Amino acid sequence: MNTLEQIRAKLQVYPMEVTFPDIRRWQSGNTGVDYVHAFDSGVAGPHVMIMALTHGNEVSGAIAVDQLLRAGLRPLKGRVTLGFANVEAYHRFDSKIPDASRFVDEDLNRVWSASRLDSGGDSLELRRARELRPIIDSVDFLLDLHSMHEEAPPLLLSGPMQKGIRFAEETGIPEHVIVDVGHPNGKRMRDYGGFGDAASPKNALLIETGQHFSLRSRDVALDAAARFLIKTGVVAATKLDDFLTPGKILNQHFFQVTQPIVADTTDFEFTQDFRGLELIEHAGTVIARDGEREISTPYDDCVIIMPSLRHLAPGVTVMRLAKVLDDR
Repeated sequence: MNTLEQIRAKLQVYPMEVTFPDIRRWQSGNTGVDYVHAFDSGVAGPHVMIMALTHGNEVSGAIAVDQLLRAGLRPLKGRVTLGFANVEAYHRFDSKIPDASRFVDEDLNRVWSASRLDSGGDSLELRRARELRPIIDSVDFLLDLHSMHEEAPPLLLSGPMQKGIRFAEETGIPEHVIVDVGHPNGKRMRDYGGFGDAASPKNALLIETGQHFSLRSRDVALDAAARFLIKTGVVAATKLDDFLTPGKILNQHFFQVTQPIVADTTDFEFTQDFRGLELIEHAGTVIARDGEREISTPYDDCVIIMPSLRHLAPGVTVMRLAKVLDDR
């Protein structure tokens, strides 16, 4: 059986194109929760939140929230909250082992169910989620800023419901939207509570901005955060010009995730150097091997979504398979 260190040693090393901001200046927030800052307009309107660092090495979101805080933006209406989630993992980041600080004890983006949050379980991430929970419970619209292990086009994850798909369309970026139900091994923040309830007016989006340490990922995070604030109407568009990426907005393409591919062993290997959004023309094409098990495409024109072995372990989702939904 391969060890995780052996697996990571074979993977591409990406250059550090960005500087990790010192976020300790933002530790003392005004919400009673460290690293969370809220600004209320005093005018009726939605509570809008942008969250960074759900995973500790996903620095593009930290850069975006840091710059929004530095800019001193204030809402026209409603309330804007800006937060950093897994700060302990972020502070442990080591460029020599850049994949190791995704989390400390467990994935913070797999604990967002009442059964986990109300359980007797304990981990650093569960404690942080419980601290954040009262704030998240009050949020109407959430943007959760993430980035990806591999270099690939940015993705917007809308969730499976029509309200999320509409929200993705109205936000307008990025070009590729993933319609999915999340992960089998735990609930994401974007699916928590009212965000994951079709009857609730609350809504959330999760963006994967690109490879963790790329300049492009930083620019996508800033652009997405600005467009989210504009779409929700809480900040004037003229105040966000410096965060927007100039250029034509491309037509969006939608992909319906049909199944996750979950590893059974650490002897999992892809048959090609997949990075994401590859379209496999024919059903039955072998795309990976997991020990003695072959994994094949279940239908024609199957799209590979976010393949990565950087956190390979039994029970971990290593990619997802999707159908093109452009004719929906």
